[in-house]
Amino acid sequence: MYTRKNVLVYFVVLLVIQPCICLDIITRTQPLKDGDVLISEGEYFELGFFSPGSSSNRYVGVWYHQIPEKNVVWVANRDSPVKNTSGVLSVDGTGQLVLFYSRTPQILIWSSNVSGSGDGRFSAKILDTGNLVLFKDEYSEKNVIWQGFDHPTDTHLPGMKIGWNKKTGENKFITSWKSPENPGTGQYSLKFDVNESNPQLFIYNGAERLMRVGPWNGVTFSGYPEFTVSGPDQVAKQVYIDNEEEVSWYYTINNPANVSRFVMNETRSVAQRFNWDPVTQKWYPFWTGPDDSCDFYRHCGAFSTCNPANVGAQGCECLPGYESQGNPLRDRYQCLRKSEALVCGKGEGFVEVSGVKVPDTSTAHLESDITLKACNNLCLKNCSCTGYTIANISNGVGCLTWYGDLLDIRQYSDGGEVLYVRVDHHELVGSKKRVLRVLLPVLVAILLIIIAFGYWLLRKKKKRGGSKRLELFNSLENSDERGTSSTGVHCFPLSIIIAATNNFAFSEKLGQGGFGTVYKGKLPNGQDIAVKRLSITSSQGIGEFKNEIILIAKLQHRNLVRLLGYCIQQEKMLIYEYLPNGALDCFIFAKKMVLDWQTRFDIAMGIARGMLYLHQDSRFRIIHRDLKASNVLLDASMNPKISDFGMARIVGSEQNEETTNRVVGTYGYMSPEYAMEGHFSIKSDVFSFGVLLLEIISGRRNNSSFDAENSLNLIGYIWDRWLQGTPLEVVDRSLGESYVVDEVLRCIHVGLLCVQESAVVRPTMSEVVTMLCNERTPSSPPEQPAFINRATGYFGPVRSSSSGNGAIAVAEMTISMIEGR
Repeated sequence: MYTRKNVLVYFVVLLVIQPCICLDIITRTQPLKDGDVLISEGEYFELGFFSPGSSSNRYVGVWYHQIPEKNVVWVANRDSPVKNTSGVLSVDGTGQLVLFYSRTPQILIWSSNVSGSGDGRFSAKILDTGNLVLFKDEYSEKNVIWQGFDHPTDTHLPGMKIGWNKKTGENKFITSWKSPENPGTGQYSLKFDVNESNPQLFIYNGAERLMRVGPWNGVTFSGYPEFTVSGPDQVAKQVYIDNEEEVSWYYTINNPANVSRFVMNETRSVAQRFNWDPVTQKWYPFWTGPDDSCDFYRHCGAFSTCNPANVGAQGCECLPGYESQGNPLRDRYQCLRKSEALVCGKGEGFVEVSGVKVPDTSTAHLESDITLKACNNLCLKNCSCTGYTIANISNGVGCLTWYGDLLDIRQYSDGGEVLYVRVDHHELVGSKKRVLRVLLPVLVAILLIIIAFGYWLLRKKKKRGGSKRLELFNSLENSDERGTSSTGVHCFPLSIIIAATNNFAFSEKLGQGGFGTVYKGKLPNGQDIAVKRLSITSSQGIGEFKNEIILIAKLQHRNLVRLLGYCIQQEKMLIYEYLPNGALDCFIFAKKMVLDWQTRFDIAMGIARGMLYLHQDSRFRIIHRDLKASNVLLDASMNPKISDFGMARIVGSEQNEETTNRVVGTYGYMSPEYAMEGHFSIKSDVFSFGVLLLEIISGRRNNSSFDAENSLNLIGYIWDRWLQGTPLEVVDRSLGESYVVDEVLRCIHVGLLCVQESAVVRPTMSEVVTMLCNERTPSSPPEQPAFINRATGYFGPVRSSSSGNGAIAVAEMTISMIEGR
């Protein structure tokens, strides 16, 4: 039983015993004393006082909260230790983060040294990134006036920049501790060379270059190929910045739970990249540098490469066209050009040396926005040019040329760059012969395999019965015993399809188009399907049929229709997932159901994301070529799915456009360069999306008539209202006033940007998605659209290309064959 005396004693004890602070904020009235800790909001990092090793000195540092061993990643007062446990970290009234002894009078040990903080309420906070920030008033990035990440110590954390400011000359880099007992500024550092026009990352021992990590190659640093942007390393991306203000680099991690750190040690193997293994509760060293003798700066002489796999001469070997002049390379004597070599106007050229760290770029010359061939010619016409390479720079592709010694080159077993070394005519011919001697047996072997395979295929084809169409298809896509093709989709027997559709009953018919009829069906397992039955007279041949199967089977996205299988017995059929709400055109044109604005906007965003996947995020760059309202299907939740890939084309990832004599697509959605010249690109799909977006907003088809006198179509009508400053007049009247005005105006703006006449000025689908998601109005005004009136002759009666899956009203006129000029 509690008495008044017991309660009094209890409260006195609470006043005497000070509990550990577990907040993440320091203020003037709430300082951090020795023995207290601050823990970040997500409990990833903590800030407090510590003593390294056997030292009795006290330091303010940051370490991981949930990792048993205390790995300190940042130290505030690394060169100004606290000599006892009376240290206090606080914020003063001038906006400084200060460390001082608590005794009177207070003795300042360390401060953030912020200038011009002004008046306000100042606080410090430890973030989940490990960054200690000092801010004014409420916390936000714009209110931060000082941060620990701008003053790194020995550890490079995700999100922490390393680099230098070109205007102020400030250089941010990491430096090792002096010893395990002393976190003071040590002798080893990782930083950019600030005296170079071509910035490189170096590991230094004091002022001496210990290892050249190299220049940026667009993915990582030339001398750091292991630090990739994806994979088991769990690095989301590396960001390299080189502009008028700064040169800097940082990396990010996919998940904060994936703990990674880059440390400069005080030992000879100074740089290490660690990943934390939560299973073994240990740090895994992912990369160490210098790791071998070839990592050390200029281990070999000029015009030589270093390969640790070579046992002779400490891994050093002369470049093509060079030879050692009687001295071992281990003594770092330079390789010299072969005495008889003539490399100026005597038929010389370049030999490719691949998988290397490119030479020291301190004296290299950089030309931006130049192709590989132009780079070759640039170096070839200057007799002093000893080699070149193509480099990725901030604004595109550049050409690096060397006009002197080629220094500090090393060979990698995996990764690395390609260096082109200048050699004389004899060396060039010899190199080509050596390549031919290696490739010729390989080519002969490949040719024999192709001949043998062709013979086997022909024999198999003769033995097998069936139609010519079946043989042609199976020559590419052979099905296994279970009916599953190499594409991963199922090959259905005709009997299953007949039973599923009730022998293609009229009551199961969903729609009809130029390529045939679509039926609803139900498989024996109860799954609803949509069967696209190609008519005998369909313009979609076996090529388009195979194209649609192969393409859709390889695409996986929530806004693309899913192909379940196909049937090629007697006739061609495609089996899709059944989408109960049918095609989009039934809603926006036939008014099957009035869609509110939010639903329309969500549908437009879904279509945009699906097209972005096709253009950029899938394994192949795919141009759809027939995007329209009837080829967008809606599932039970009104999520859009792009369908009908019979006309789609795969193009190279670096390919901008193609030209065809067979123009396919739908009137009203086809871009001018495609309709008139046969040129199609991802910008052709952008035009089609723009038309579709304007149709979703207006509820009218593009080929509808809006003004008989001026013969305006939808694009012309909206453009006319845009110029008159009354764009909201085009909004579907069924919406009434129930829409977000700014959002509608932004969508109209984006739609007009997509249908601009010039393909060059149209945005990409990536930019379209960004503009639609952004609450701000797009910065650039639209230029005049293409086909703004019906008098252009762009409309006319031709065959409809295809039908979608669902209740489809085919009203578009599709072009099936035009000879391009």
